[in-house]
Amino acid sequence: MVLRRFEPSDAALAHALGADPYVPLIGSLPARPSTQQARQWVRRQRQKHPDGDGFSFAIADAETDTAIGAIGLWLRDLPEGRATAGYAVSPEYRGRGAATSALVALTAFAWTIPALHRVESYIEPWNTASSKVATAAGYQREGLLRGHHWIGGTRRDMLIYAAIRP
Repeated sequence: MVLRRFEPSDAALAHALGADPYVPLIGSLPARPSTQQARQWVRRQRQKHPDGDGFSFAIADAETDTAIGAIGLWLRDLPEGRATAGYAVSPEYRGRGAATSALVALTAFAWTIPALHRVESYIEPWNTASSKVATAAGYQREGLLRGHHWIGGTRRDMLIYAAIRP
């Protein structure tokens, strides 16, 4: 597994993630994207850093370079020393450790940003697989934020996990 820049050929990943019932609710990827929508999503990922939003990486198989997921480090709160990490792995590759490995790598990358002190991840309480990923990557659960995120037309509770600069 490697983190790399999104490439135009990663539109297949957009199709796989867009078929998941949850992933389109939490980001800019439409459900069941058309070919054009998948290509647009990839272009948006490539533009995240130049636009100042943070970093969006494809999670790719190290041997085949096939994109199997996406992970981002969002820097909206960088002036306060905080960033947010988010990740999604294509359904067919889940349960193989890719998300954990990617989050470990992303967090190591985060500490190369001098102003960054803390990386947070917000996870819905029902999402035990994602909670396990965060914990395995060294994040600590800090609490429950009631009605914290607007997802799929409803306010949802979120667990907050965080890693602090070593």
